Amino acid sequence: MIREKSCGAVVSRMTDQGRRFMIVRQKKGHWGLPKGHMEKGETEAETALREIREETGVIADLDTSFRYVISYTLPDGVRKDVVFFAAGCADSRTHAQPEEIAEILWLSYEDAIKRVTYENTRKVIEEANRYFTSKQRPPESPAGTRPL
Repeated sequence: MIREKSCGAVVSRMTDQGRRFMIVRQKKGHWGLPKGHMEKGETEAETALREIREETGVIADLDTSFRYVISYTLPDGVRKDVVFFAAGCADSRTHAQPEEIAEILWLSYEDAIKRVTYENTRKVIEEANRYFTSKQRPPESPAGTRPL
């Protein structure tokens, strides 16, 4: 069986209105996350950063502590693995890669979940949102103690 691997990220940023998630509409029409094929000699993280930059113009800060893999079989029988990381960025300005991306939006968690086309993409965003939320909480107090 032929296998392919792509890498990308759930890119988010904090705003005055809360966390916003980047989603992209591919030229083929579906809404998803920035991602693309690994090139020879690249690591997963290098591929994710390159693809985010190429597709959206965004220079992201990748967090490889979050890694989520989606696997599926394409109509031609190729088995595809897509590795997603978490990523942040300071700047909301984007520039869509005209060959692949038709539109880029920054949406709230709820709106991003509603907009994406595929259920497995919703699951990635849900898990990344849990991860982002857990990083914002203060560390747990040791057992038997409580904050003053």
